[in-house]
Amino acid sequence: MAVAAVAGAGVAFAYVATGGIRTHTPPADAQPAGHGGVLLNSTPPPQPTTAATTTSTTTPPPQNQVLPFNAKLTSDDIPVKGGGVRSGACSGSLVAPEWVVTAGHCFRDLNDVRISGKPPYTMKVVIGKLKDSDPGGHAVEVVDVRQSAVNDLAVVKLSQPVDGITPLTLADEKPKVGLRMKFAGWGSLSSTVISPSDHLKRGEFTIAKVGQYTMEASPVVPRTVENSPCPQDSGAPFFVSDDDKTGQLIAIVNTGPACPQPGREIIARIDTVAEWIRKQTDNTAR
Repeated sequence: MAVAAVAGAGVAFAYVATGGIRTHTPPADAQPAGHGGVLLNSTPPPQPTTAATTTSTTTPPPQNQVLPFNAKLTSDDIPVKGGGVRSGACSGSLVAPEWVVTAGHCFRDLNDVRISGKPPYTMKVVIGKLKDSDPGGHAVEVVDVRQSAVNDLAVVKLSQPVDGITPLTLADEKPKVGLRMKFAGWGSLSSTVISPSDHLKRGEFTIAKVGQYTMEASPVVPRTVENSPCPQDSGAPFFVSDDDKTGQLIAIVNTGPACPQPGREIIARIDTVAEWIRKQTDNTAR
């Protein structure tokens, strides 16, 4: 499994790896089309008759209502040493109309050092789907990256705002051991064949230990590739939600045991950087 160490992250390895990328462009909404007219009878005495006016419209696909804040990040033109490019993927979540939170190591230079600013490659982001084949969703790109100074976390600005989806709120208080959280990510379904999933993976974890900037989380049920983080799940949210439509972001995936082996996840706390995230995502921030 191709993995990368993160400088200053305090972890052994990170859930980011190369792999094939499948990209899907959501169908464009059809524009309303219609016609109408009036037919006149010319035989005296004039008796106008009116033909019914008909209008046909095509309704856009409905917005996904289950975990609509989830984000899938993919790229197929990341430069590598010696020339050429590789593919890669991460996961994330919408925290403001133009901003997604993901792992900091999802954006690195040729020396695997985390980078800020406009990425030197194209990172596509799809928000609001449960499967690649679903209609609807939002397809945008990353135009700016801002790295946290204290943990392996970044906020990325999107090429345009995402409307119609309620972003996750940010945890402000230190989470307690035992808190039950939900996980959702687009990572690989294998530890050896690295490629993002074509559907959103979901699971549940509880907090086992709280550190200064990170936490450890244990799965509620035995780990599988479908219910726990694997390569390319980096940045995936751990959150609490009562309705699976809205929720609060508690932490994000950084690293963990080899997928799907037993062990705890190392996740980056949100509460320690919540105020910093708000400053970055403020519309007045530059």
